[in-house]
Amino acid sequence: MFIEFYDTTLRDGAQSEDISFTLNDKLRITELLDDFGIHFIEGGWPGSNPKDLYYFKEVKKLALKNSKIVAFSSTTKSTSRPGSDKSLKLLLDSETEYVTIVGKSWDLHVRDALKVSLDKNLTMIEKTIDFLKKNGRKVFFDAEHFFDGYKRNPDYTMKVIEVAYSAGADAIVLCDTNGGSMPDEVYEIVKRVKMDKRIKVKLGIHTHNDTEMAVANTIMAVKAGCTQVQGTINGYGERCGNANLCSVIPNLILKMGFEGIEKEKLKKLRELSLTVDEIANLVPDKRKPYVGESAFAHKGGIHVSAVCRNPETYEHIRPELVGNSQRILISDLSGESSIIRKAKEFNIDLSNEKGKKHVKEIVKRIKEMELFGYQFEGADGTLELLIKKVMGLHKKYFDLVGFRVIVEKTSKGDILSEATIMVKVGDRLEHTAALGCGPVNALDNALRKALHKFYPSLKEVELVDYKVRVLTTKAGTEAPIRVLIESSDGKRVWGTVGVSENIIEASWEALVDSIDYKLLIEEEKELGKTR
Repeated sequence: MFIEFYDTTLRDGAQSEDISFTLNDKLRITELLDDFGIHFIEGGWPGSNPKDLYYFKEVKKLALKNSKIVAFSSTTKSTSRPGSDKSLKLLLDSETEYVTIVGKSWDLHVRDALKVSLDKNLTMIEKTIDFLKKNGRKVFFDAEHFFDGYKRNPDYTMKVIEVAYSAGADAIVLCDTNGGSMPDEVYEIVKRVKMDKRIKVKLGIHTHNDTEMAVANTIMAVKAGCTQVQGTINGYGERCGNANLCSVIPNLILKMGFEGIEKEKLKKLRELSLTVDEIANLVPDKRKPYVGESAFAHKGGIHVSAVCRNPETYEHIRPELVGNSQRILISDLSGESSIIRKAKEFNIDLSNEKGKKHVKEIVKRIKEMELFGYQFEGADGTLELLIKKVMGLHKKYFDLVGFRVIVEKTSKGDILSEATIMVKVGDRLEHTAALGCGPVNALDNALRKALHKFYPSLKEVELVDYKVRVLTTKAGTEAPIRVLIESSDGKRVWGTVGVSENIIEASWEALVDSIDYKLLIEEEKELGKTR
């Protein structure tokens, strides 16, 4: 069976706390969704704000290949006729082939929110859809609060969608607007609607995640007969969000055998998720199913040993099907098989007899360091350096003679940070100083300034993330600190870690590893080794 996927990230998703899309953001996301193969993209509500009005003008300039743009609005007001309703006029002015109209299907909302009679609400729905159909539009009707309404007054709720169907709606979308329904309820109710001979039109499902059931409710609605699925990328939406299409789509396509998105396109799912997060200026949730960084990450030694033999032992699909990849995490839970597998990612073979002699020492060192507070899950740079140190393959690129960091607050209230450093490269001493927006930034600037003349490639490196974790609250300001640094040279990103009771010392450890790792990469490049 073919499923139509209807994305409302640009309208419903934009109502999420902490999200504010610009016009260019919306246009860029539109292109991403079209490239992925989404069938319908709800661009916004042209009567609600100027940005959405401009969107429907600008989106016409895009050469979309797969998606139909949909404009959204509500039924005509109780005090006006559709032909004179400003919102409906703006809806028509958007010039989209498809429009979605939301109408009340719960009698409580009709009385308490709209403050009109039940019959008046039916008239508003009927006249709105009829008006839009006479103006050449294809109409999807969102039956707002359908499931809550059905559970309390099924006769009236069914009357609402019967009127919408009779007026010419091309699809009726059943909405769990409050997100409070359970999967068994959704299945039973959709099944009854599907079997009702008065309703002979395509059914859709639109769910919210207030009980963590949006994806499950969507799946059950499809099983019961819905063929249009509405949701958002990454589950954005008001309150707890909408059904997450990044989970719904692979569940339906890969697990249940439905059609709708080409399997080749599914390989772009993780990239789509990450890019939309980036545009929304949100930190990706690494634990998101299918697309999260941790979705196919293995940490426990038993797990790693098993997936090395057969990934199916702890992976429900091949991660490549959704554009993800298997990751082996190294920690104090790791066994020898984890180290061997992880080392292979660094082009280090520890599976032979010579390598196995080092594995036990590497595991021992990792467990000791993690006991002290180190963490290697986000610090592959430090981990690779550790493995090479144990194997005697690590080269020391410079020696620290000493450094000093000064933080000064001026009478004007300005905070100034200055670092002075002396390093030795071979038999040459370099003594320099640099300012920074903080003590760690000043130290980073001074260190790289001292080393640039010896290692020009360090000019490419910049610190892109800096995280500090206090490892215990019992010791107060004397507590050990873990610093995790992410660095980039524009081509790759690597993490390094340092631990100390002194935040500057912990930062120094992580900074040194970051520079060592970059120089290691450059040396391998000169030797013709590829990563």
